[in-house]
Amino acid sequence: MSEVADIFRDSEDCFKKKYSYFLRTEHYHAIKDIISCRTPEMGYGTLSACPNCGKRHFMWQSCGNRNCPQCGHEKVTRWLQERQKDILPVDYFMATFTLGQEFHRICRQRPREIFEIFFKTASTALKELALDKKYLGGKIGMMGTLQTWRRDGEFHPHIHFMIPGGGLSNDGKYWLFPKNRDFLIPAKPLAILFRNKFRAALREFGLYEEIAPVAWSKNWVVDIKKVGKGMSSFKYVAPYMQRGFIGNNRIVEYDGINVKFRYKDGRTDEIKYRTLNALKFMLLYLQHVLPSGFMKTRYYGLEASANKQNRREIRLLILT
Repeated sequence: MSEVADIFRDSEDCFKKKYSYFLRTEHYHAIKDIISCRTPEMGYGTLSACPNCGKRHFMWQSCGNRNCPQCGHEKVTRWLQERQKDILPVDYFMATFTLGQEFHRICRQRPREIFEIFFKTASTALKELALDKKYLGGKIGMMGTLQTWRRDGEFHPHIHFMIPGGGLSNDGKYWLFPKNRDFLIPAKPLAILFRNKFRAALREFGLYEEIAPVAWSKNWVVDIKKVGKGMSSFKYVAPYMQRGFIGNNRIVEYDGINVKFRYKDGRTDEIKYRTLNALKFMLLYLQHVLPSGFMKTRYYGLEASANKQNRREIRLLILT
């Protein structure tokens, strides 16, 4: 079965010549790591023995790049184990913020600045609206993770926030449940507040004029819904934290020229197929590589690391 590494290896030189204008340092690193991962190019590996038969197995070292389709499984497993320990005994909500197509060009050109603004404005809008006594009137916590693709690989920047259902009173003495347990905060005013904060931030950074005016006259959509006790949704977002938009198991066919891969339509759940020239496939894949060192998963409020020591007290407040 062909893998992403095979496609990159075959087309590396041609891709670099044709799309040199597109490539940043992190793109070069991703290409190199994906091609080298678990091959002699890594230079070293691990020798292990089967606990049942004692037979020894050698495996070349993994690259560890978060954009590599072969890496990240162990990190995701460890992260889910930690989330299991930290999860609160309440229903969780998922809020999804999306940037429209008017922002795609600047996201590609200035990813670090725009995605920093994206995280800050979306998380602040959530916290501010939750503090409003009309809705919750408490301090909330959240974990947000950035995803930049649709299932077919096209550019679609959005952030999923996982939010415990409720918040801490301002004096820290009570856990406040939503008045309606199926409803945390309203999506429409949240979208308006987010849009206003995002626009103000772009003005502050001198980027406002780079956005088409039509973007501000549109209705911005934020989706927020109850997702149950939390772990199922954490399992949903976990793989996106440590891999590219497609795994090797979704490559259906590669003949050295074209790549055919499958994906599930998000609206109909129908399995669909897409065929691209190898160079176009590499471009599709690499457009989702984030700047080096950029934190694509972040924690806020009660979920922030500074508040980890209070988790036991919060659990007691919830259960009493």
